[in-house]
Amino acid sequence: MTDHVIGSESGAAVGRRIGIGLMYGLWRPRVLGAWRVPAVGPVILAVNHSSNLDGPMVMGTAPRPAHFLIKKEAFTGPLGPFLRGIGQLPVDRSSTDRTAVTGALDVLARGGVLGIFPEGTRGEGDFASLRAGLAYFALRSGAPVVPVAVLGSTGRRSRLLPGVSPLRSRVDVVYGEPFRAGDGSGRRTRTALDEATTGIQRHLAAHLADAKRQTGR
Repeated sequence: MTDHVIGSESGAAVGRRIGIGLMYGLWRPRVLGAWRVPAVGPVILAVNHSSNLDGPMVMGTAPRPAHFLIKKEAFTGPLGPFLRGIGQLPVDRSSTDRTAVTGALDVLARGGVLGIFPEGTRGEGDFASLRAGLAYFALRSGAPVVPVAVLGSTGRRSRLLPGVSPLRSRVDVVYGEPFRAGDGSGRRTRTALDEATTGIQRHLAAHLADAKRQTGR
């Protein structure tokens, strides 16, 4: 496994600089609560997912470089080496991808930032259906979870870039309070994962509702 596959910190730092340039150059992000992301140590960013813009928008607005778990289908053609080069992690969503799991845990063990779309794929972006992956990483690593709500990335679509909001439109990115998953026992049984997932979903849904109130979305 190469450094690019497991996600290099230097690559993620480059990705963050690219994200800042693209997101602030092409859209008008309004970032709220970024100070809530712990400045050091392992962190999991749990991001709602309703648009292709969500991941890049968080990469460009988060205060620290982030390594996202991204569907392996995105790593085709020239985009594959680029995504690996900026520290992103391909994941096979059709099965338990042990390489992706190892890479994600390595990021957290190094004290890095792991970005996850806990819904697994694009949808309503309302955190209504969560997979157990987020709970597993949170329980296994002990890293705090920071909920992130990206609002305004759907609705009207750009004529130039299908699948994203129009250029120079406002997108709100709201970072919530960090929280710990589970009951603190460190258990990683199926029951513990299910209970942690339920608790995480409650936190994320509450943050999304609060973010909508803050932004008027």
